[in-house]
Amino acid sequence: MRSILLEILYEWSKIPYQKWFKKDEPWDISVSQLLKYPTTSLGFHLGSFLLQHDFTPQPKLENHDVFHVLTKTGITVPEEISMQYYLLGNGKKSAYLYTVIFIGTLLYPDKFKVFRTAYKKGRSAYTFHQLDFKKILNQSLDTIRTTFLISTT
Repeated sequence: MRSILLEILYEWSKIPYQKWFKKDEPWDISVSQLLKYPTTSLGFHLGSFLLQHDFTPQPKLENHDVFHVLTKTGITVPEEISMQYYLLGNGKKSAYLYTVIFIGTLLYPDKFKVFRTAYKKGRSAYTFHQLDFKKILNQSLDTIRTTFLISTT
């Protein structure tokens, strides 16, 4: 029930968030275009992630899926919350992030140790949340993770 509640809140908030709060330009890139990048690249792995989950890039929200790829975070509701904790630890600040963390922590107090671990991983990594990922889609995923000390375990 709690997962359904958060999914409904996400769907309800996604369009206004994209329209009024996200200043980024949409990437205007398809899954098939991403899959044309070298197989070791961030772009290819992003395309594979989207294909695996039957997702399409959401305009202005592309970075969110990049965060999943970089941190190897799954797509369940607790994993989504965990990723927001990771990003908070990495220094990301947004009303959306704080809202997810607040509501997610209230609804999933049993996952707090997992959330705390994700936060610590984010703090241990060099700041990466603000990168212009579209410009580095051709870069090696492993190199990006190593350079920024992004822990995936």
